[in-house]
Amino acid sequence: MPSLEVAEQLKELTSTLASVESVLDVPKLEVEVTELEKQASAPDLWDDQERAQAVTSRLSFVQGEIRRVAALRVRVDDLPVMFELAEVEGDEEMLAEAGVELESVAREVAEMEVRTLLSGEYDAREALMTIRSEAGGVDAADWAEMLMRMYTRYCERHGWPVQVYDISYAEEAGIKSATFAVKAPYAYGTLSVEQGTHRLVRISPFDNQGRRQTSFAGVEVIPVVEQTDHIEIPEDEIRVDVYRSSGPGGQGVNTTDSAVRLTHIPTGIVVSCQNERSQLQNKASAMAVLQAKLLDRKRLEEQAKINALKGDTSGSWGNQMRSYVLHPYQMVKDLRTEQETGNTAAVLDGEIDEFVESGIRWRRQQD
Repeated sequence: MPSLEVAEQLKELTSTLASVESVLDVPKLEVEVTELEKQASAPDLWDDQERAQAVTSRLSFVQGEIRRVAALRVRVDDLPVMFELAEVEGDEEMLAEAGVELESVAREVAEMEVRTLLSGEYDAREALMTIRSEAGGVDAADWAEMLMRMYTRYCERHGWPVQVYDISYAEEAGIKSATFAVKAPYAYGTLSVEQGTHRLVRISPFDNQGRRQTSFAGVEVIPVVEQTDHIEIPEDEIRVDVYRSSGPGGQGVNTTDSAVRLTHIPTGIVVSCQNERSQLQNKASAMAVLQAKLLDRKRLEEQAKINALKGDTSGSWGNQMRSYVLHPYQMVKDLRTEQETGNTAAVLDGEIDEFVESGIRWRRQQD
């Protein structure tokens, strides 16, 4: 029999997975797969490319969820047998392997459990992220570019496609701002906990006296608009400007005025897109970004009304939310959850899963 400590871990793991299976409602997901497969096999599916992509993407995601839960169930059920065999035979190597498998399965079940916490109205959607340099001059612009790399590397690790809509480069180094979409189910629910101000403390590579510099960058995360949202924008409320795309250092990267800037006159919201090949494509992408921002504005206004009714006078949790210190010591610390690590290089290379998961759990506790 496994030791008392291991037996307790196995019991807790089995209970957690059962809870995950219950919340996900696997039989309901299987019914959804059957319905999506019918839609995917319809001969006229690709007449509407946007709908077709939504159907095939959802089908792939739901099938993946079912496979993942089923595989975890097999592994969890096999663990007691692995430990029992190792102890009966007195095989230390097999016991060590069972311990490694227990840690691995526990980590994956915890990830699935976090997914079940994403039950907000827009949580299942793709995400639209904007990163802006704030206080700190050239260091802040460089910091904004470092953050963009951190998030794109995080998405790469998870196999989530990223589509960049617009990058505004700073003159000396880094970026003033960047807007990109993360095209994966639950990307919004997952990454929305990253919204807020990120603070960097380091020896500035741009200061010839080698002084310590504090700089700030802001992260905005909003849900991507879907066809069911009905965000109508009258043409007379939009000003359209076209200009030539530019790259780092202000250099031109396009010989035609294909980049598009849209200004929504009633709200003053401005969005740009310069990464598509044609002006028409850039305008369509910019319109999608504008619709997403207007949807988020509407959502925030509705939430403000609810908070007013509740008597909620607290400030937004998403202001200064994480500190990254590279000098005089190495530390990344989340100011909301107290999650921290000394492995700053790994974090800046996209290994932020522990911060994201603790953020999701923290947010759920605030509800």
